[in-house]
Amino acid sequence: MTPTTPTIALHQVDGVARCLAHAQLQVVWAFEGQVELELDDGTARVAPGHSMVIAPGRGRAWYAPRGARCFVVASSDTRHLERLLPLAGQVRAHEPAVGYLLRYLAAQPALSPSAAELLLDSVPDACAPAPCSGRRHIDWPRLLNWVDDHLADPLDVAALAAQVHLSATQFAARCTAELGIAPMALVRRQRLAAALRLRAIGVPVAVAGARCGYRSPSALTAALKRDTLPR
Repeated sequence: MTPTTPTIALHQVDGVARCLAHAQLQVVWAFEGQVELELDDGTARVAPGHSMVIAPGRGRAWYAPRGARCFVVASSDTRHLERLLPLAGQVRAHEPAVGYLLRYLAAQPALSPSAAELLLDSVPDACAPAPCSGRRHIDWPRLLNWVDDHLADPLDVAALAAQVHLSATQFAARCTAELGIAPMALVRRQRLAAALRLRAIGVPVAVAGARCGYRSPSALTAALKRDTLPR
């Protein structure tokens, strides 16, 4: 039997996007923001640096109250089903190199089946040992929520590092390695995403800017023109 070609897409999730059960196996990689997946038997939260395999036929709803983007690869190839189905329902941390791959793919004008194969190959087998590390665990979803709750504050690397009990230098290295983005670029991304959500519901520029930590309405306007997140 000729192997079927997997498909890949980068999805923007805002609020709740209801989906019916899918006939193919799917793998979700959180790229920006946290995605909550309501499955038949519970809710799973997938944050940047993590992925999740969803078995065919599983009913679900996507939920991202703060907005998120995620890559989704779908496949009905027997090779992928046999290797990945044992991982269904598990939220798994991926290697830092996968984060760099996701950033590269997000910048491409089109996504090819070869990109889908690369991502599927990055998911370790069920029997693969979990990477062993003596490093302090960082709860990235919790930290991102904290950042979103303090966008009006003058945040810096030290403030973020203090939340996870690391030095500024250690935190900067971990953030870049595990999320593929520098700490202050992460803060700017969260500020911009929050400002976009406020503007989308009609909040004035001055108010949105103040809530999201911009020094002035013109600073927010410049950021929106320069760095608007791709949809």
